[in-house]
Amino acid sequence: MDIREIQNLIKFVAKSGATEVKLEMDDFKITIKTTDAAASEATAYIQHIPVGQPMAQAPQAPAAPAAPAATQAPAAPAADDNSKYVTIKSPIIGTLYRKPAPDKPVFVEVGSTISKGDVVCVIEAMKLFNEIESEVSGKIVKVLVDDSSPVEFDQPLFLVDPS
Repeated sequence: MDIREIQNLIKFVAKSGATEVKLEMDDFKITIKTTDAAASEATAYIQHIPVGQPMAQAPQAPAAPAAPAATQAPAAPAADDNSKYVTIKSPIIGTLYRKPAPDKPVFVEVGSTISKGDVVCVIEAMKLFNEIESEVSGKIVKVLVDDSSPVEFDQPLFLVDPS
């Protein structure tokens, strides 16, 4: 967004009578707060977030529902004895669920054969359930996280044998 679009957004929010609006985009976040009900002036806070870096702040509910970005787990070789394996890592912070629903079977187990694009788990972040897809085809050799466990950004989740 350029400065003119931001100014127009501030004027629109002030005229609408809303007291607070939060807007999150890929690389920045805007919070607009009006000072009184008949506000002709509003304050905007803009926070630039580097793309690909996790946000370190308390979760806040967005003003408008945002479609979750295509979250894909990055695949990288493991650093220890398992150098022939590929690690599927968490792309976000949240709670990992191995099942799509409590009464459904797990997405993958040790020994499961997966293809590129297959969903391996779901991570809940800010009440949104993000499907984590594999970026590699192969066989699951180890599950590194338990169901309903909190996970950090870039935390290893699964080991995959790509051969």
